[in-house]
Amino acid sequence: MTNRFLDNLEFGLGASVVLIILFDVFQSVVVPRWTPGYLRLSPLLLDGTWAIWRRVARRLRSASRREDFLGAFAPFALVIILFGWALALICGYGLILHALRHQIQPPPHDLASACYLAGVALLTVGFGDLVPHGDLARLVVLTAAAAGLAVVALVISFLFNLLSSFQRREVLVLTLDARAGTPPSGVALLETYSRLEMLDTLPLLLQAWEGWSAEVLESHRAYPILPFFRSSHEDTSWVSALAAVLDATTLLITTIDAGPQGPARLMHGMGVHAVSDLNYWCGLRCGPEVGVTRAEWEAARLRLAAVGFPLRDAESGWSAFARLRQDYAGPLNALARHFETPPAAWVENRPANPHHSTHLDRKGEREESMSGACQHLDQVRDVTPSARGCEECLQIGDRWVHLRLCRVCGHVGCCDASKNKHATGHFHATAHPIIQSHEPGEDWGWCYVDEQVVELP
Repeated sequence: MTNRFLDNLEFGLGASVVLIILFDVFQSVVVPRWTPGYLRLSPLLLDGTWAIWRRVARRLRSASRREDFLGAFAPFALVIILFGWALALICGYGLILHALRHQIQPPPHDLASACYLAGVALLTVGFGDLVPHGDLARLVVLTAAAAGLAVVALVISFLFNLLSSFQRREVLVLTLDARAGTPPSGVALLETYSRLEMLDTLPLLLQAWEGWSAEVLESHRAYPILPFFRSSHEDTSWVSALAAVLDATTLLITTIDAGPQGPARLMHGMGVHAVSDLNYWCGLRCGPEVGVTRAEWEAARLRLAAVGFPLRDAESGWSAFARLRQDYAGPLNALARHFETPPAAWVENRPANPHHSTHLDRKGEREESMSGACQHLDQVRDVTPSARGCEECLQIGDRWVHLRLCRVCGHVGCCDASKNKHATGHFHATAHPIIQSHEPGEDWGWCYVDEQVVELP
């Protein structure tokens, strides 16, 4: 009686495992929408692996190594999920077959032998050393074989859909490189379109990004692993790209007294919807924040006026800008922190990365910016870096995007693409004007006072 009870319990446990895994595969691959993660293996593996992976990445001092390590997460997690599904199905069918061992010739000696038979059936190998002869055992083996073939077929289609969605997402993201800088900036985007006399095509760009936002919302909720796939290009991410376009639409609506108001409002609405839903789907908590000071907004306003944009009244413009930007700034920053992506740049006042090619001639820009002689190179010293990373970020346990070295005192701070902007803060506190890139393979310098690239002695 006891053995019969244990066999029934084993059969029920194995059947439950099989049903849970097949349900997880169905929800993850077949259902084209977000579904709750209750009693599902893949969300558990994805979230657990990411928590460990992110913690290890934050300990890496080199920004390039950290980015390479984070970039490997999504493919690795995908393999882990597929392996987890296969292993769980083998164990589930193994429990069932072990409960039916009296219907198998020769009977499996233990659970491991029953799992071996389940694996042979699931992978449709068919060695024939263990053969079911009972009706129920035969049905289980046939079911395992059918489940194995079905899972393989579904996974292949899943991979094609996943990579196709990733490639469609990255196309528009990469087009911002030449238009909005790296990391992308909404202010730089509007400046580029005005400077190149392309303002009549701006509505088409906003319409394209409206569709992109809708597609990203649907695909990233349907395939929870997709947001973890990172761009292969430096300082580029789907989060920062969306932030830059939303900043551009907010400036068009609140600050600029002309422009495509209709497309800007439609894109802003769709973008905020996508950001809010993705933030809620990830379970992130954030409060309303503008993320830009009045002084930074005024500086951007002057830059837009310099390229010919007519501007609205400053008081009403700032009030409207702050109201609209707080709808998405907090959720976007939360997404950037969660996925460890480069944060968006409000205005880019660091030089372009000379090792990152774009459709614009960045080398020509650097030569042009160095045409005027800097008057502060006499303050440059041979210095010893004060820390292996951003000095202040290390103290508070925060992260950075790139590092900058003060060539006057040796202070190491984070760049303006980083959340804390400690290198610029160090300049304001000490008036030390010259910094140098502290990234491997980069040697350009920057003068804060003259706002130009300098050649360092």
